Amino acid sequence: MTPRERLHAALNHKEPDRVPIDLGGIVTGISEVAHRRTREYLEIPGREIIIDLIQQLVRPEEELLRRFGVDTRYVYLTGSRDHSVTDQFENENPEEYTDEWGVRRRRAYLNTGGAYYDIVHSPFAGMSLGELKTLELPDPYEAGRLPELSEEARRLHESSEYGVIVNAIGSVFEFTWYTRGFEQFLMDLVLDPEAACYLMDRMLDFQLGLFDQILEQTGSYVDVVMVGDDLGGQNGPTFSPDQYRKYVKPRQKRLFDFIRSKTDAKLFYHSCGSARAFLPDLIDIGVDIINPVQVAAHGMDTAELKREFGNELTFWGGVDTQSVLPFGNPDQVREEVKRRIDDLAPGGGYVLNAVHNIQSDVPPENVVALFDAALEYGGY
Repeated sequence: MTPRERLHAALNHKEPDRVPIDLGGIVTGISEVAHRRTREYLEIPGREIIIDLIQQLVRPEEELLRRFGVDTRYVYLTGSRDHSVTDQFENENPEEYTDEWGVRRRRAYLNTGGAYYDIVHSPFAGMSLGELKTLELPDPYEAGRLPELSEEARRLHESSEYGVIVNAIGSVFEFTWYTRGFEQFLMDLVLDPEAACYLMDRMLDFQLGLFDQILEQTGSYVDVVMVGDDLGGQNGPTFSPDQYRKYVKPRQKRLFDFIRSKTDAKLFYHSCGSARAFLPDLIDIGVDIINPVQVAAHGMDTAELKREFGNELTFWGGVDTQSVLPFGNPDQVREEVKRRIDDLAPGGGYVLNAVHNIQSDVPPENVVALFDAALEYGGY
């Protein structure tokens, strides 16, 4: 099968010739350090081009993608998250920066170097509803926000055999709390829901405008569109499922319905953590794919998830990045990959990838073991 045929079969819950493999997106990618070390380990020439400043993700080298049997390719853009920032720093990595919403981030360091950027200031924290209503918020239709995407999307669709995904993720809940602060926003849902809903509505307006433009250019060519809000923590939901259903779910549905009106692509939903409690609701509002399947979180056993939701959801991810990839050895990585394939692949409905992005502390030997095992064990 071609990579695109393989992906489509899996997404339609049919068994392809082997499990599709993904790498390179905003929540399925690889960090600058891990990419460089893996590329050098395999003696693949190239360089690291940052495609997501916050997470320090890079565009994987094409030779690396081919070596790993990756079935997807991404249309990359910066306007959805780094607009006005990348132009300011010209692909450099500042110690600190402020985005167009006023959210300030500072670079966090591990022993491997600068790993990502943490939020250190949320500009709308402490504001009353009246003050929030006076704010001048970013315009999704601002000139120069988005690069020309249609040519690259058309090229990948017509001149390659890969599944095509646009590297943007639609968020209502999570991108809103960035501006208010996580703690205060969760308190708002209980004590000041009018303020929380006002901000979510403004973020929804922004996302609708952004995806209107993105899908106008790419909707005919992409196979998957990514959306997501982190709803789970390590041990359970981060907030009440009842609050989610009352305040967040209706706004997500508006965004998802709009996206579906612009494209026939499958809808990919990203939520870290223990997302199990929300899966019936996500299915209800049209989600086709759940990612990253954070297997170390409570209730995220892959065999159980497949039995309960496998007829309705495609699982995308699943290879543990909390323990196995950074701290295991290649044999343990291979066993992890085999386990997830055994649990999730029968009947289709599985795309293999790490749980979220491959981080800076993952040894190159383990990155290679991950993808080699996917090819070794992934055949039907």
